[in-house]
Amino acid sequence: MALNPKQLVRHGYDAVSLAYRADQVDEATERRYAGWLSLLDPHLASGCDVLEIGCGCGLPAGRLLADKYNLTGIDISPVQIRRARTLVPEATFHCADITEFPLPADSYHGVVSLYAIIHVPITEQPQLIRNVATALRSGGALLMTVGHRKWTGTEPDWLGVAGATMYWSQEDEAAYCRWIADAGLDVRRCEFVPEGEGGHSLILAAKP
Repeated sequence: MALNPKQLVRHGYDAVSLAYRADQVDEATERRYAGWLSLLDPHLASGCDVLEIGCGCGLPAGRLLADKYNLTGIDISPVQIRRARTLVPEATFHCADITEFPLPADSYHGVVSLYAIIHVPITEQPQLIRNVATALRSGGALLMTVGHRKWTGTEPDWLGVAGATMYWSQEDEAAYCRWIADAGLDVRRCEFVPEGEGGHSLILAAKP
């Protein structure tokens, strides 16, 4: 029986965890992520409660966030979460489907999701964004990497790892900005992040 999209993502990241991100991050990658996360500085005070959706192994974003904030991370991959708990021991991590994880109202000052929502089926993404908006406290901020162009598909043997099939599902940039605005957040910044022959969009939004 064929695996469903979320099973593909879970098994895929279990298989490619080390191929995707080693225990040591190169300086260029560290600087790039630090630059993105610095966009949160005007919105979040040190020690704030921050949620990272799709935290992976905790590097580099989780470690950078945990240096400033009280971090909770969520990822669907058990392997990624085991590594995150070792690599970023000061944070709290949960292995869960991000569309099913409880997000009580006014729970977090900030939510970060880099290269994660694009692994969730498009049909579930608007509700996830609404849930995130509800979980943000007034004055809080959302930082997300989303699709730039609409596309859904899979790639077998991803990153050269035999048997690791990865799934992506993404709308275009305009749709994400609309969904975020419809959820009650103000889009403050939207920029293209190139990658290979394509790229993604980085969006910063704030809750009034």
